[in-house]
Amino acid sequence: MNQDSWINRNVARLMPKNSKSKETVAPVDIAQAAPKNIAIGAAGAVTPKPPTGQRSTRARLQATLRHTGEALSPRMLRRTLQELQAVIDDRVSEVEGGRRAAMLMDWYAGATAARRQDMWLLMSEMFMADPDKVKAAQTKFAAALGTPDEAAAEVHYRRATVSPRRRVLQRFSADATGIRFLVNLRAEMQPALKGDKRLQALDVEMEYMFSTWFDVGFLELRRISWDSPASLVEKLIKYEAVHDIKSWADVKNRLDSDRRCYGFFHPRLPDEPLIFVEVALVDALADSITPLLDESADAADLGAATTAIFYSISNTQEGLRGVSFGDSLIKRVVETLKDEFPKLKTFATLSPIPGFRSWLGKNAAAALERLDAKSRAELGRAVGFEPATAAHFLAAAESPLALKPASAVRLMLLRCAAQYLGQETVQGRPLDVVARFHLGNGARVERLNWASDPSPKGLKQSYGLMVNYLYDLKRLDKHRELLSQGKIPVAPAISELFF
Repeated sequence: MNQDSWINRNVARLMPKNSKSKETVAPVDIAQAAPKNIAIGAAGAVTPKPPTGQRSTRARLQATLRHTGEALSPRMLRRTLQELQAVIDDRVSEVEGGRRAAMLMDWYAGATAARRQDMWLLMSEMFMADPDKVKAAQTKFAAALGTPDEAAAEVHYRRATVSPRRRVLQRFSADATGIRFLVNLRAEMQPALKGDKRLQALDVEMEYMFSTWFDVGFLELRRISWDSPASLVEKLIKYEAVHDIKSWADVKNRLDSDRRCYGFFHPRLPDEPLIFVEVALVDALADSITPLLDESADAADLGAATTAIFYSISNTQEGLRGVSFGDSLIKRVVETLKDEFPKLKTFATLSPIPGFRSWLGKNAAAALERLDAKSRAELGRAVGFEPATAAHFLAAAESPLALKPASAVRLMLLRCAAQYLGQETVQGRPLDVVARFHLGNGARVERLNWASDPSPKGLKQSYGLMVNYLYDLKRLDKHRELLSQGKIPVAPAISELFF
């Protein structure tokens, strides 16, 4: 994905932490104060509107007095802008620019949440690419299409769209702790994005930069074992997002001889796994999470292991949202496992279906309408009301573990789950977030498993259902191609359940 697609898609002095006095410094001309390569409110630029009741950043920079609710006064806001501009001043070296960025990081560490947000707004709004230059370069590029000057015009256009904001981020990253600082900053910024669209430019810029800095070619795959440093094992406990780790005995079970746990690490974050996967080595496709999490169970015979089950994959850094490691992680883990255990033939997941209950609550009535008369009558008898309504069906489904194998309610739940995983899409992508991840990596929906996760969390998410996604190493590309055409790859056992 090129930089245009990314963009279109979507302190020299420590500052006082508190100042209650009214400052009467005369407002400055922000456009004049900015370096010549930074566009400040240029003509024709689209300026995002601030949340209702708030002044825009530019209005605050031109003002004299602070309004109620504004963290930084106009004078402090102008000073912060000047310090950010100083970081990328053309007259200073990379080393000096990095030193100035480090001083801003020191200030940021002691700033309040509201003052930090003011700094985000400055970075997002005041360091845009010059819209006049972008427009001129775009016009020149369009005129050059099909001519010998096309390539040069494209280069000129690409350079024109690069914002000074990117240079600011690069100067921060030069510090030994700069990468960690920026990842944490973006994570802290995520909750504010929905309420303040002015931050989107900074967020997308950071996502683009991170996709380069965290390219899988720079990442190290490392095994996490019981012998790993305690601080790293504690990170495993902290970041586990699929099946909560309840005790040290639970951890030890997940790191036993018949298990493997791997994480991706970046050289600048050597003690922080960016994403990790937990694997069970077994002799068949797993249909329940309970035995895999059983702390008292004996370790499986590795000599008989033919199947690797990925039962938990967790992203650990909210600041790296949108940066995908999953495909490469799974490929690297499969290669590592095959080298260690040549008998392994099957690579699959045992995955939750986190969005199923919510979807069914909204679509149960439509699902009932798809039943033939016989199936509708059987369901009505099972719920004690004919014709069965969505309310009656959902009420009967509230006790899934008590349903018998031949129950019409149980069959209906399985059919709805197959429909949800195998046919429901949004913008051509699977509706379920976990399905989107695995299917996007080339897997297919292989099998639904009844009462696979009887925990309160499993019942709340999906009535206890779990799903196996199969990674057929010879058909990954074929499955991706199907998905690109809006067709979800599924096994016959799933398609047979469709309405």
